[in-house]
Amino acid sequence: MKCFYIFKDKSKKKKGDSRSAPELRNRSGPDTSPLNRTSRSLPSPRSITELYKEKEHNLRAFSFEELREATHGFSRLLKIGEGGFGSVYKGTIRPVDGQGESLLVAIKKLNKYGLQGHKQWLAEVQFLGVVNHPNLVKLLGYCSVDNERGIQRLLVYEYMPNKSLEDHLFSRALPTLPWKTRLEIMLGAAEGLAYLHGGLEVQVIYRDFKSSNVLLDQNFKPKLSDFGLAREGPTGDRSHVSTGVVGTYGYAAPEYVETGHLTSHSDIWSFGVVLYEILTGRRTLERNRPTSEQKLLDWVKQFPADSKKFSMIMDPRLRNDYSIAAAKRVAKLADNCLNKNSKERPFMTEVVGTLKLAIQDSEGTSTSSSIPSQSRLAERKANRV
Repeated sequence: MKCFYIFKDKSKKKKGDSRSAPELRNRSGPDTSPLNRTSRSLPSPRSITELYKEKEHNLRAFSFEELREATHGFSRLLKIGEGGFGSVYKGTIRPVDGQGESLLVAIKKLNKYGLQGHKQWLAEVQFLGVVNHPNLVKLLGYCSVDNERGIQRLLVYEYMPNKSLEDHLFSRALPTLPWKTRLEIMLGAAEGLAYLHGGLEVQVIYRDFKSSNVLLDQNFKPKLSDFGLAREGPTGDRSHVSTGVVGTYGYAAPEYVETGHLTSHSDIWSFGVVLYEILTGRRTLERNRPTSEQKLLDWVKQFPADSKKFSMIMDPRLRNDYSIAAAKRVAKLADNCLNKNSKERPFMTEVVGTLKLAIQDSEGTSTSSSIPSQSRLAERKANRV
């Protein structure tokens, strides 16, 4: 999936020791500035930078040598992912005090020559250093080294053994993801987004919601990852933040692509796209299909939720093992999320409520009764390896 990155106000890199806590610098641009304090009578919400300073002690500062040892010299055999940012490795770190069992982690190593750079690394450290929710991936620490041997930027996360929602929807090497599990994954993801939009002192716009960024733990519980593109939401009387257009083709809201005006409604559009991915088992863009079927959102318009043809869009890998009532409810929710008028899209709290109803629709029906549990799904996967 191609990504597009157009940056404004590039921040300069400042040399620092690997043990120093990262700080955001040059964040006076329109997309990241805290509230314009035009009135002294009104209290201002604190920015992510200010909130981070209270919690930075919770993150562990790793040396480059520690992380190199944890990954056996960044061995190719331990590489579990790769993108514009660089590579992700599975690693094992020792406890700070040297006592107790070692911990499995995922270590993201920034490609210093890539399009995504220091600015996004800082954003990940600061946003993930502040947020705290069961449906957001946990950042354990970081490494920042500037010396005569070059620049090294790394991030250390909790390890998510079941890869991503994208892997399970589209990889034929993995067992089919059951219907109810798909709904539960989307519910968890929605709860994570709802927290970002309204559960903090400052609103956070995720800006990169897509199936590959929904990671799954050992019980298939979803956690949003990759906060390099996250931004603080508008404050005061501002309706949006203005920023260069970045993201992944097919997931970005049209008004954001056209104007660069970013709001929480942009995340809701992206969520609608992924809802149709879990319904259809298709990617947002598949060029190997007939022309009329290549763009997912254009194709599904031919099969409205209230039509007799609706079931034709459902993922054939489900083998009709789903609740049609729940599927129609999810399709209507997706359509609401994809409303061209961004202000008419539902809030994430409403999305959460609708998905809970869809899960209720799926319980006790003949189709859902045969769906394997998450533990059974994990067992099936283990048996295939």
